[in-house]
Amino acid sequence: MDAIDRKILAVLQQDASLSVAEVGSRVGLSSTPCWKRIQKLEAEGVIQKRVAVVDPDKVGLGVSVFVAIETGDHSEEWLGRFAESVQAMPEVMEFYRMAGDVDYMLRVVVADMRSYDIFYKKFAWVRENPWKGGEAPFVKITPKTKTSWGLG
Repeated sequence: MDAIDRKILAVLQQDASLSVAEVGSRVGLSSTPCWKRIQKLEAEGVIQKRVAVVDPDKVGLGVSVFVAIETGDHSEEWLGRFAESVQAMPEVMEFYRMAGDVDYMLRVVVADMRSYDIFYKKFAWVRENPWKGGEAPFVKITPKTKTSWGLG
């Protein structure tokens, strides 16, 4: 990946709806070489997908919760079962394996406190899979959020 690829990525991270001609113009390429570079970045998995960023408040999902999970079982089998359960929950936006006192962290997005309680009760697999729920702090405000890496 060279400097032009990074410029293309910086442009697309700001607005993936731009035409290839406009992206090329912003990075100093004509359409065909720009398109070939974009295709290569997609084929290599650098560009994973193109999406619309939606305001969660405007679609009724204004409550974010960070759910800390601690477990005494650190086996791949446990993680597999846990990950499978989490993948089936649309409220979970992000899922991290952590270092430190917390083993896993989930970022959950729901409409309100009642919705979070319903989400929490969906952990039906918990009865057979020992874990300990840690803190679940709610986000009060989000002063900063980004959808792009500083590449350009």
